[in-house]
Amino acid sequence: MVRLSLALILSLLVVTSGCGNTPSESSSDSKSKDSDPVESKGTIGFSALTLTNPFFKVIADNMQEEAAKHGYELIVLSAERDVKKQADHVDEFLVKGVSAIILNPCDSNGIGPAIKKANEKGVPVFTNDIKYDGDEGKVVCHVATDNYQGGKLAGEAMVKLLGDSGGKVAILHFPQAESCQLRVKGFHEIVNAHNDKTKNAKIEVVATLDGGGDRDEGSKVTKDVIESNPDLSAIFAINDPSALGARASLEAAGKADQVTIIAFDGQEIGKQAILEGKILCDPIQFPDQIGKVTIEQIIKYFNGDDVKPEILIPSKLYYKADAEKDPLFNKG
Repeated sequence: MVRLSLALILSLLVVTSGCGNTPSESSSDSKSKDSDPVESKGTIGFSALTLTNPFFKVIADNMQEEAAKHGYELIVLSAERDVKKQADHVDEFLVKGVSAIILNPCDSNGIGPAIKKANEKGVPVFTNDIKYDGDEGKVVCHVATDNYQGGKLAGEAMVKLLGDSGGKVAILHFPQAESCQLRVKGFHEIVNAHNDKTKNAKIEVVATLDGGGDRDEGSKVTKDVIESNPDLSAIFAINDPSALGARASLEAAGKADQVTIIAFDGQEIGKQAILEGKILCDPIQFPDQIGKVTIEQIIKYFNGDDVKPEILIPSKLYYKADAEKDPLFNKG
């Protein structure tokens, strides 16, 4: 009996020590060590659009922490905007026998066959930030910012900026992502409504360019658009990295004071740029909430509870005055 008890104790120690570690080092590791151990229940696979963008890293870190609370290990992989690579991630997750899969689709329609494959294996698929926009596969729940509402906020900020004078505007898009499509749609709705009410202060969108959602491509297309539109007044960029790329090109061309940037996201780099006056404002997102809520829905699904097909988290405008009061920059 003594031998049996010791063996049982040792096996339990192995199980509980294994579930406290996640694939990447994060703040959630230290927190889980201080809390009561949770019995390991399995793994969840997450294929991120990219982890070079801090926004998705915040989502991943919060999902790891929340999953650990419920006894699940989150396997995190970065698809680096490559839908084929992301489909391979799904195959890898299925081989590993994950309990659920989470995706930021690299292509809102092209990821359909991979989702269908998971469906056929009986593995539930969830998405966050970027919505699957096809009908080939089935997603249980999508958790994201209310991107349409956020796009409307960006439009309102542009009308506040140019509504009295009018001016030419360029949009740095990332059309492959449904979330960005919604941002641009909301932006256009507000700008078009303004233009319908005025004759002499119209806001003219002279170019909509694929800024790639990153700094390098944002810089490249901005250089092109200011060469073809030397009297450009403002830019709406669908995220902070592309906005900062745009700012770099404006500074290089001596047009930083002429062209005002409105971005989207509210990453720390974006908030810092707003504080420094490099970006006027952002409709900010809450990636920590997106990550936490995604795992909450997965646990509800595992428990047999009803799960809504979509949960949207509102954004809000963030200006320099907000940055000056933000605890992020007032840590002392």
